[in-house]
Amino acid sequence: MATPSSAELANAIRFLAIDAIVRAGEGHQGVPLGMAEIATALYIRHLKFDPTDPTWPDRDRVVLSNGHGSMLLYALLHLTGYQRIEIEQISSFRDFGSRCEGHPERDPASGIEVTTGPLGQGIANALGMAIAEAWLAARYPSVVDHHTYAFVGDGCLQEGVGQEMISLAGHLRLGKLVVLWDDNRITDDGPTGLAISEDVAARCRIAGWHVVEVDGHDFEAVSAAITAAKADPRPSMLACRTVIAKGIARLQGQRGGHSARLFAEDAEQARRDLGWSSAAFELPDAVRAAWRAAGKRHRRERDAWTARVAALPSNERAEFERLIAGSLPDGWRDVLADYKCRAVAAEPAASGIFISAEINDALIETMPERLVACADLEAPTSHKRRLGAFTASDRRGGYLHCGVREHVMGALANGIAAHGGIIPLTLTYLAFADYQRPAMRMAALMGLPVKFVFSHDSIGIGKNGPTHQPVEVLAALRAMPNMLVLRPADAVEAAECWEIAYEHRSGPSTLVFARQALPHVRSAPGSENLSRRGAYLLADAEDGARQVTVLATGSEVALALAARDTLQAAGIPTAVVSMPSWELFEAQDAGYRDAVLGRGSVRVGCEAAMRFGWDRWLGERGGFVGMRGFGASGPAQTLYEHFGITADAIVAEAKRLLAR
Repeated sequence: MATPSSAELANAIRFLAIDAIVRAGEGHQGVPLGMAEIATALYIRHLKFDPTDPTWPDRDRVVLSNGHGSMLLYALLHLTGYQRIEIEQISSFRDFGSRCEGHPERDPASGIEVTTGPLGQGIANALGMAIAEAWLAARYPSVVDHHTYAFVGDGCLQEGVGQEMISLAGHLRLGKLVVLWDDNRITDDGPTGLAISEDVAARCRIAGWHVVEVDGHDFEAVSAAITAAKADPRPSMLACRTVIAKGIARLQGQRGGHSARLFAEDAEQARRDLGWSSAAFELPDAVRAAWRAAGKRHRRERDAWTARVAALPSNERAEFERLIAGSLPDGWRDVLADYKCRAVAAEPAASGIFISAEINDALIETMPERLVACADLEAPTSHKRRLGAFTASDRRGGYLHCGVREHVMGALANGIAAHGGIIPLTLTYLAFADYQRPAMRMAALMGLPVKFVFSHDSIGIGKNGPTHQPVEVLAALRAMPNMLVLRPADAVEAAECWEIAYEHRSGPSTLVFARQALPHVRSAPGSENLSRRGAYLLADAEDGARQVTVLATGSEVALALAARDTLQAAGIPTAVVSMPSWELFEAQDAGYRDAVLGRGSVRVGCEAAMRFGWDRWLGERGGFVGMRGFGASGPAQTLYEHFGITADAIVAEAKRLLAR
């Protein structure tokens, strides 16, 4: 059986893509046809992987950032022998239930590392993966040594998050990060010159990258460029000049090459032009054998890696295996329990976010696998403390200075979580959550256990003014599927919420803290995590059946307790419910929810935010004390009084509802 040429190997990608897109009636052929030689050079010559063990921890990672070109990835996975991407999956491309979806959806067992669709997210995920590799390699150099490759298009580099990624990756000198750019100079609207005139390769050079400009259809040139990239201590950008939709005579090199519909006649013409005689979804035996051989070539290396792990000192091996499995260490809950006991006996921290900082500082020795990524807010959030910085010269640090780059901070955290071995935390003000929102949505969609931590959660930030007062953001985050939102009221609840967040592995957690001090609302820590059920009876009604239930979150729980004192003194039995997590409360059985909410009582909700979403808990006899619009500039106490978010306002609303 003759050895197939590199052109034949690349054409196997092309025709699997063409046949799948023609059958589906839609798809994006530009990427798989234009990048076929680039992908062939990477997978045949360089990529370290084993399709029989798709989640091998020391595999090279591949991110298809230009995810609309998903058939490139699916073709590669099928050709190299991933069992879950059989030809039946390829031939059902874009059908409901197919693993070959319109855009890649995270499925590591199938070889799909991350979900990519919104352009720029994937390239930033790759940055996070490279950071995770560097962090782990600094601790376990004998068993962690792999590269991260990202296929990217013009859209990935034009989106702002892409520039943030280029800047930070260059600063960190992540030499095992290699970006392969499909430089076809065409976007969906037409030539890239319609909207961009800069030299993208020069932009990367200025940012400290190793850059090679190469003919993307020259297999040997691309392979040589990858070899050079792997030897360079800087991140590498391979600017691969290509022709979009190469092989489709009607569309190649044109705007329609991106995603214009393909027809059977196009496939027939391509077969004639490229000398491909195999029928749809069939491959020449020699071509298939060569691709499958490429998929098998690292099995000995994987076996050797397994032996190296086994040879590690027992304690080191156990810790490494724990990190890779994502298991939490023994004793971490004891640290939180101890903190709860100490917190109630001490003066409240200067701000709510400092409580979170104290908790995470207490966990440094017990849970060293956390990496805190912070967007230029070390002083007002205080989460660095004893952590060293992760830098170009020291990969062991647990604190990543992201600079003023919230967009990439969230997306790289997703890449860290997808890589595994590290627990990523991101840290900024709640008003800037929308800068991270695309990444937060992708974390929720992928079920990644990223911890998104926010400070300055309300009008309580004072004189910074309404631009920094996120009155509408809580409602938006609570509306996101699979996002666990936690807003603790004091130090005890904060420890409980952090316990919940670290336990939560099936999706991201958002932890929201106040800038202002949070007085103690729990006088005793208790052995039970009361926050675990989302809402609980903090103070029951006294001297009769409950007439009023005040529901509050975060800093407003203290106002609810003060209002209860006034109402009780007036002979109105009143209960206070703290609601640190709506999502957890909604998951409880109806009986528990009714008991907490108080069947038959009037309900008053209180939160320094918009009412949107609150009515599900307030019912027909409910009222709300909170914001009705944007905030203002002024001292916190003045603003609370100005906007009517006070204990007296809660009392007045309760009495109004009772009278009605």
